[in-house]
Amino acid sequence: MKCPFCGETDIKVVDSRDSETGEAIRRRRECLICGKRFTTYERVEVPPLYVVKKDGRREEFSRPKLLSGLVMASKKTRLAPSNLELLVAEIENALRSQNITEVPSREVGAMVMARLRELDEIAYIRFASVYRSFKDAQEMRATIEDVLAHPPGTRPDTARRQRKRRDTEGRELPLDLGK
Repeated sequence: MKCPFCGETDIKVVDSRDSETGEAIRRRRECLICGKRFTTYERVEVPPLYVVKKDGRREEFSRPKLLSGLVMASKKTRLAPSNLELLVAEIENALRSQNITEVPSREVGAMVMARLRELDEIAYIRFASVYRSFKDAQEMRATIEDVLAHPPGTRPDTARRQRKRRDTEGRELPLDLGK
């Protein structure tokens, strides 16, 4: 280990502790030559995880890319960045615990959608609009209707996303967008 300030290798560890997520060890180090302190993180080196895109391309899983998509979807919502970082960590840990080297992008998207729906409905709908590539307003309307009909925590696992709201006589109810 070299000091980032002077390049010397005479360094001592001042403090060691787990990082906030528990996935790394945070070490405070001090250079014995220049006296400056710096922080390093020690992580387990994991084999790469590849995401297989819809068109067949393979791309290495990227935490920053997933986090950036979630940040965009949750702009101006109540979601804290720490919640999004935790969500990304949970998804990556779930994928890596499967001991696989490739995962379809639709599986990653489904995991994000399931967790995001529980956190924030607006972020969920925004993320869905990109992930599902809505072809028209009708597809987006169906997703919004589904969220309204099944708020987070009330949706059964077997529910379909295209389920329509119906009145007592079985007629489809229109989506009330507060016009």
